[in-house]
This record gives sequence, C-alpha cells and structure tokens, in this order.
Amino acid sequence: MRMILFPLLCLVAGAASADEGMWLPSQLPDIAPQLREAGFKGRAAGLADLTRAPMNAVVSLGGCTASFVSPQGLVLTNHHCAYGAIQLNSTPQTNLIADGFIAATLAGEVSAGPAARVYVTVAFDRITERILADARGKSGRAYFDAVDTASKDAVAECERDAGHRCSVANMHYGSEFHLVKQLELRDVRLVYAPPGAIGNYGDDIDNFMWPRHVGDFTFYRAYVGRDGKPAAFAADNVPYVPPAHLQVSTDAVAAGDFAMVAGYPGTTFRHRTASEFGQQVEWQLPARVDNTGGLIAALETAIGGDAEQRVLYASTLQGFKNTLKRAQGELDGLRRSDAVRVRGEDEALMLAWLSNRPDAAPMTAEIHAVETVLAAARQTRERDQWLAGARPLLMASALNLQRLALERRKPDGQRQTGYQQRDEALLEGGLKQVQRRYHPDVEKAWWRYLLTRYRALPADQRIAEVDALFGVDAAQADRALDALYANTRLGIEAERLRLFAASPDDVVASTDPLMEAAATLLPALLRHEDAEKTRAGELLRLRPAYMGALIGYRTSQGRAVYPDANSTLRVSYGRIAPLAPRDAVTYAPLTTVDGIVEKHSGVTPFDAPKPLLDAIARGDFGSTFDRALDAQTVNFLTNLDTTGGNSGSPVLDARGRLIGLNFDSNWEAVSASWMFDPRYKRAIHVDMRYLRWLLAKAYPAPHLLTEMGLPAE
Repeated sequence: MRMILFPLLCLVAGAASADEGMWLPSQLPDIAPQLREAGFKGRAAGLADLTRAPMNAVVSLGGCTASFVSPQGLVLTNHHCAYGAIQLNSTPQTNLIADGFIAATLAGEVSAGPAARVYVTVAFDRITERILADARGKSGRAYFDAVDTASKDAVAECERDAGHRCSVANMHYGSEFHLVKQLELRDVRLVYAPPGAIGNYGDDIDNFMWPRHVGDFTFYRAYVGRDGKPAAFAADNVPYVPPAHLQVSTDAVAAGDFAMVAGYPGTTFRHRTASEFGQQVEWQLPARVDNTGGLIAALETAIGGDAEQRVLYASTLQGFKNTLKRAQGELDGLRRSDAVRVRGEDEALMLAWLSNRPDAAPMTAEIHAVETVLAAARQTRERDQWLAGARPLLMASALNLQRLALERRKPDGQRQTGYQQRDEALLEGGLKQVQRRYHPDVEKAWWRYLLTRYRALPADQRIAEVDALFGVDAAQADRALDALYANTRLGIEAERLRLFAASPDDVVASTDPLMEAAATLLPALLRHEDAEKTRAGELLRLRPAYMGALIGYRTSQGRAVYPDANSTLRVSYGRIAPLAPRDAVTYAPLTTVDGIVEKHSGVTPFDAPKPLLDAIARGDFGSTFDRALDAQTVNFLTNLDTTGGNSGSPVLDARGRLIGLNFDSNWEAVSASWMFDPRYKRAIHVDMRYLRWLLAKAYPAPHLLTEMGLPAE
C-alpha cells in the first residue's frame, strides 16, 4: 500500500470555508488563526484537551450528543433523542409523550431504560501501527480479521480499567486508527421533558424545515454508585459529579455572532468515490424512500386507532418518519447541488493530478481495484439491503439470542463484535421491556410488508432459508406468521431473560417457534456477514490509496482536510446566519414565540398547549426577552457543519458558553452528509433563552434553573 503526503490527519489551512469541517479537537490548534478570525475568544489549544472544559463536558448518548450543565450530573440533550425513554415510561393513562414530565426532586427521577448510557470521552490515542501490523500482506477476509483481532485486543486492554467503554475509530477509511476511551455511565434517569406539543411542535411537517418553533430539549441525570464508580440502576445510587459542566450564557445572540458546536456526528461520506455518489443518488436514496414510506404506511394501517398500540410504536414510527424525510431531503439536496457531476469532475481532476506523480502507477491500480469491489457489491444490493433490514423487534430479540448462544461457544476474543462479554449488559438491556414496544399484530404486519418486498427480488437473489420459513407466496407467509406469533413466549420479558441466561445448548434446543425461526434464518445472515467482511477487508486495504491521492490533491490546492465523521468527538465553527435557499426567498436566522401562535391551529401537530399560549399572551418574558427583536426567541440558524449524531450537541459562543442546542438541519442541507454546499447548509438550534423561559414561566422547573446557576425568573 502506497501513500503520499502522510500523516493523513495533517492539514493545510487555506481555501476551505470557515464554516465547513468537522474537526478533531486535536486539529484545532492548527487552525487557530481561522478560529480567531471567525471570532473565537478562547485558546484553540484548550479545545484540543479532552480532559478540560468545555470538551470534557460534551458527552455521547450512543447515537446522539449531550452535555453536562450542572455539578450534579444534569445532562441536556434533545427531546427527540430522549423520545425512547419518554415512550418507555408512558402508558395510555400516564402519557409522558403528550403531557411531559417534571421530577420535582431526585427521588422523582425515573430510569431512562436499562440500555441508556452516557459516554464521557477521556482519551483519544493514535494506534495505527498496532492495528495494521498483522494485516500487511493480507487481503479480503484475512485483512479484515487481522484488523478486527488487533482492535479487539486493544479494546480489551483498555477496558481493564473498570467502568470504561473503549473502541477503535477508523480514520480516513483504513489509513489511521485511534483508540477511544470513554467513561460509561449506566444509570441514566429522566428529569424533565416538555409536553410533546412543545418538544415536537410541528412534528413531521416541520421536520428539517425553517422557520422552526420547537422546544426540542430534555434533561437527563447521570448516576453512579455510592463509591463514585459507574453502576447499573439502583435506588441508592447518587448523582455523578462531572469534572466540568457548561455555563449557560444569559446574553442575547444575533446574526453574525460566532458559534461553535461540539458533538459526536455519526457518519459522513464526503470522501467517497464518484461511483458511490452515483449509487447514492441513482439507487440507494430512491430505494430508501420507497421502502421506508411503504413500511410506515403498513404500520400505521395495522395500528389504526388503537391507543395502546399507538403508544407502543410511537418511538419506532418517529424514527422511521425521520429516516424517510431525511432520505428524501438528501436525495433532493444532492440533485440540487448536482453532486454526482461535481464529485465526478473533482475525482477526474484528482486522478489527472495523480498521474503526474512518480508513484502514480501502484496507487492508480489500487484505486481501480476499489471500483472493482464496489461494482461487485452492486450486483446483490437489493437482496443485501432486504436481509439487513429484516429485523422486526421480537424477531430481532430471537436472532440476538441465537447469535449470542453461537458466540458464547468461542473464546471471548474471537466472538463477533457486539456479542462479547463486554456487550452482554447492553444485550440484556435491549431484551428487557421489549414488550413496551411490541404488539404481535403490528409485528406481523411489519413482516407481511417485508415479505411482499422480498418476493419482488430477482429470482437469483432469493434466499433459501427465507423461502423455507415463509413459503413462496402471501398465503403461505400468512399461515407461517400466524403460527409463529400465536405460540411464541418471547413477548414475555421473563422468557427472554431466561434464554439470555441459559446455556448455548439450552438456547439451541428451544422449541419456541420464533427461536426456531431465528435458528433457520441465522445461516443466511452468517453468509451475508462473511461476504460483507471479505468486501470490507478489501476496502480497508485499498481505500487508503484513494485517500492518499485525495488528500495530496487537496493539499496541492491549499485546502484543509478533515476526516469523514465516524461518531468521534468533533468541533465545527461558523456564525449565526440567515438563509436564502431560492430566488427571492430569504429567511431570518431567529424565530420567536409569535410564530408559535401563528402556526397554532389546535390540531396536531400544531396544537400548542394552553399553558404555553397563556404564557405567551401574558408577555412576561423577563431576562430572556430579545430587546432588538422585541420578542421572545425560540430557535436560531447557523452555518455550522453538522449531521446525524449532532442532535443534542451544545452550541457555544465565542467564550465557550452555552447559547443553543442543536437539533436539526434545514431541508436544503440534509445532503450535507455527502456534500457540503455553503449556499444551503444551515443547522437549527433551540435558543437557550427559550429553554430558560419555558423552565421559568410556561412549564416551570425553577429548581433546574437554580441548579444550572441561572436566575429562576
């Protein structure tokens, strides 16, 4: 493998727009001049230190971001990030989704669920040589296994420090690897959630849209054992004392002000090949829109007007609706930015630049080999996508139990990631309370939809195990589903936990129909997994050549380089900014409570609750009132570079104080996970002044304001 102009995480400050880039904290000292020019008043070197504020106050929830905002472990994140915990604690009679939740005391705080976690990053170390030492000279599955084994060894060594969760982060697609060490807080409790008509005002209609008027925030609290160490939920646990917490700003914000977001963005694809851009626009996104839209319709029809089922599937449907709208927005955005053509022309220029290098031939050969691997994957993409998504909730539990039994027969270091001893607490947590999100009639409808799509696959992509289990037509599938769900006991929590604790032999011997069905399907999943690992190993081996050429080319242009996002801690910076998405259309960067009243129709999702409308009518805004706008603000826009996973990220001002809470992107910018277009990219945030006002006046929780060191007015 040949590389040029490495190490890859070096960068050249230059032509990149100041608002583009999801920077590793360790990169920030290198762009200190740009940060200062943008308006940052602190020290860039301070942002690079993960053991100091503000970075050590920014935490991951394992899919969303959050931050500590008090010395007593109070955690602030989005309402939609906490939606699963809110739903888990809801019933038709006590509906926290609709009515909200306020714990007046610590004793009133309720568990966010057995799988809820808060992860605090404490170390981020480069270990590339260790990970690749045994992989060199290998290819395909052997290359993957060498990297996987080295990664597991590094993680196991790291986790000897009890109470920590470790992982290996792949930077620049196999070019560099870092060991991430995080404190794992396992007792997370719900403290405050506004009513759904505030936390989700506008719901799917307003999702990804501007202007917005939503109080998308929730408070958790992290707890530890009485010895101060991470522990599972227990009544006598005590609030975690974080090493630092963010200070909430009480200043006004306005267009042009510096803003910075710190968080754990999930995945971006900006350094993917031109052919992958083409696949995303021409097949993947249209297929996702079609599949997800059909599934939502099938579930909605099955649920109908059943109030109990509506609560059970609230979180699931919310997630699918977000996926659908995001996919459609991403597709529209990539087409609007002409991303396939732009990326293709850029790649052609990169390859032309590379051809003039003395080491071009071997790198070019590896780049062509990447395309061969990708082309092979496209041959079975419909089948592979279906198989990866065929996991309705109770069947997913059965598959996890069967896979765990299989993996438990191996030494721990040889188990599949996700099924090692370190993962068993999370697996057990996932098996608990499944019945709070499951109904057999709805799951059967889910399967019927999946099987309709399956039967539409090309004949050469059909799967023998699926045909054996569900037959080859709809009538056979219906009979099979009725038999599976009429007689299974997996809907009972005690039975799932019994099988979790059972020996591998006892699990395999289970005669529960869903367990037997999972055993039937497992060989197909293992074949698919083997093919995926072989492909992944080749791409891990080959992609560094592409990245070497891309980074070399970017550097020759004087352009900055940052790694694609991969759920590691990142920082983006820019300004509060308006948006002009179309001809003659310009949006101001701040919204006010006047917009809540204007949108209010009394009909979901624009059914603002009466206490909120009454508080607005009283006009008692106090210190949160924006005198320049002569109004109480709600949300604001920035040009910050964000993507999925940044939900709940703190938005900081020039002095590192908390001014907002990231929760969304605008419709025109959903495609930024693939292509950053500064004309359209905006991030949407809850103004902390709106949060403070709600806690003071509309849905009061003055004790939380006091805890955060804020006036309870």
